[in-house]
Amino acid sequence: MPQQTIIPCLRYADAPTAIDFLCRAFGFDRHAIHADDADPRIVHHAQLRLGANLVMLGSARADEAQARYRWKTPAEAAGVTACIYCVIDDDDAHYVRARAEGADIATQPHDNEGYPGRSYSARDPEGNIWDFGTYDPWA
Repeated sequence: MPQQTIIPCLRYADAPTAIDFLCRAFGFDRHAIHADDADPRIVHHAQLRLGANLVMLGSARADEAQARYRWKTPAEAAGVTACIYCVIDDDDAHYVRARAEGADIATQPHDNEGYPGRSYSARDPEGNIWDFGTYDPWA
C-alpha cells in the first residue's frame, strides 16, 4: 500500500479529551503530541495513527489560523460537512469496543448497500462522524 498522502485534520474544543477518546474507543495510537508548554490543555498539533494511517488534530482557538481558514468545530458549525472513513478488519469487534467506550453510534454495523463490505458510523464527543468499515477501496 502506498504511503498516505491525504491526511484529515480536525480541530477540537478539548483536544486532550478527544485524543484520549479516539485512542480508547477507536483504537488510535499517539504518534506525536505537541502541547503548549504553558498550558497542556492546548494542543498545537497532534498526530494519531490507526494502522499505517494518520489523522492530525489540534485545539480550536481564536488565532490567525482560525481566522484564515475559518476553522469550526461541529458544535460551532451546527453540524458536520464530512466524515472520516477508516478501513478496519472487523467492524463488529471495532463497534463493540467503541460502544463500550461511550461512542455515540450513528449507524449499527451493517452490510454496505450497493458495494462490498460492512461498516458502522459513530460520533466522537465533539460531533465528528467516523465511519469504520471493511470495504477497502484500494483492494
